[in-house]
Amino acid sequence: MAELSAAEPSNRPSLLLRGGVAAAAAVLLNAAVVVAVGAAGVAPGFQPLTIPPVAFLSAVGAAGATGVYWLLHGRVDDVDRTFTRVAAAVLVLSFLPDVGLLFADPAATVAGVVVLMLMHVVVAAVSLGALVYWGGDR
Repeated sequence: MAELSAAEPSNRPSLLLRGGVAAAAAVLLNAAVVVAVGAAGVAPGFQPLTIPPVAFLSAVGAAGATGVYWLLHGRVDDVDRTFTRVAAAVLVLSFLPDVGLLFADPAATVAGVVVLMLMHVVVAAVSLGALVYWGGDR
């Protein structure tokens, strides 16, 4: 991945490092959520609330966020502001497939779907923190 230009604050770690940290943190935090809700008995048998898909999709989400941030750099005046807005819109849209699971998966429960939505928020928050706020002026 290309290094960012001089417009990037010099005290900021590289985008690759920030994206990697976001992916790792998202995977670890969401895995902890899966373990906690599993212990609480929320939506037993609901396959989306298991470690493999959660870990994979958390990493994909953070990597996708990093890619969007990289694509915005050099194309917009305020990368952080634009990225934050895009991330908020994508977060809201990401809830739609989760709601669809209530109708498509007989093992889905409202509580299980709410937990999935919470995990989307975890990935978004960690990605924003790592990409926008870590070492930046904000």
